This record gives sequence, structure tokens and C-alpha cells, in this order.
Amino acid sequence: MYWLRVPTKKEITFSEQNITTPNNTIVDINIPKAEGGDNVSVLINESLNQFVETALQYNQEEPSQGSISENIDNFNTEYINFKNQFPESVQEWEAQIDGEVMFKSPDIISISLSSYTNTGGAHGVLVITFLNFNAHTGELITTDKLFKNTEEFISFANPYFNEEISEKEDMYMDPENFILPQNIGYSPDGLILLYNTYEIAPYAAGITEFVIPFSDANSYLNINGI
Repeated sequence: MYWLRVPTKKEITFSEQNITTPNNTIVDINIPKAEGGDNVSVLINESLNQFVETALQYNQEEPSQGSISENIDNFNTEYINFKNQFPESVQEWEAQIDGEVMFKSPDIISISLSSYTNTGGAHGVLVITFLNFNAHTGELITTDKLFKNTEEFISFANPYFNEEISEKEDMYMDPENFILPQNIGYSPDGLILLYNTYEIAPYAAGITEFVIPFSDANSYLNINGI
């Protein structure tokens, strides 16, 4: 009798990669790189690379379709052009993109990506983005697909938000009209809800985030946390 051996799926692992170019002096990129899992890692890496390419777009009206390397060089070139046009300026440009795997289970992988760019304004711009991936397929999971019923989750999460802003409520725009943030991700401590600067409050309020333990949130989630 012969037994058919079914190949086991190779586990997805992550390493850190630094991406640069020979002439780069102002862009620093350190993001995870998915390995194993056949096409799963390919799709995850494609999404991460696309994020970096978009984050480096200097001219939002005429976005480049180039690779990460091309966008790094374009960012450097724009800075050189700026210095040539305004040689008296002491303003230094920079771009810093970092990523980390926040959570990994057999069903879901959450990655946090932070992008800081400074191109001569009063202050730099920091944006944090959570990407959630289906660990079986590598496909991105949109926020609305995280919940069994989004409206029920909004009602459930509202008190956690109110508690987070209770001592600074006057800084927020329409705090009584609770909305979900653009970024929701999994972490060892629970489900993180994060609002970037300007999303629901002025710059002075900074980033707003709070965590809901999975013991409370799991009944609302399509994919349970640990």
C-alpha cells in the first residue's frame, strides 16, 4: 500500500529589509519582507512595496508609477532641485518609512507601517497605516471585512473611544458622532483603533489610539484574536 504524502504549507516568516539606492542620502526605508508560503508571501510583499511607493510620492497631482528605487531617486532629485532653486534655505528634507509585524496567527497577519516625510513645511507629516492580511491567501482584508456587523461594532467600541478622549474632549471635532478610524489592526494586547493626525482632531491633538482586549472584541470579529 502506498500513502500519498500531502505537502504541508510552508509557514510565513518575516525578515527586515533596508531599501536604498546608490545615490540616496535622505530616504530611509526599513520594512518587513514576507518569506515562504508560495504566492502568499508574494502578495504580501506586493502590498508592502505598493505602500512604500505611494508614501514616497512627492507630487500627488502627477504620481509616479515607478518602482521603490525610482521613487527614492525621484525624492532625492526633487530635494536637489529645491536646493538649487532656494540655495539660502537651511531646510533639510527627509523620508523615513518603517514597518513591523504587529500580530501573526494562522488566520491573520497585521503589519504596522509608519511614514514620516518632511519636504520643507512647518513640520513633517507622520502617517501610521495598518495592513491586515489573510494568512491563507496573502490578500488584504479591508476594514469592513473584519467585523460580523460593523454597526454593532461601532456601538460596542464607542465607550472605549469616549474613555480615551475623556480628559481632552474639547480638542476633538464632533466627538459625539463616533466613527471608526481608517486604521484598525491586531496586536498582542488586543484590537488597536488608531486615528492619524487631522483625522478627527487638529495637529495639536496628535495621534489618537486605544486598544480593545480580544476577550471583549472577539464576538464582533470575523477572525478572532488570541
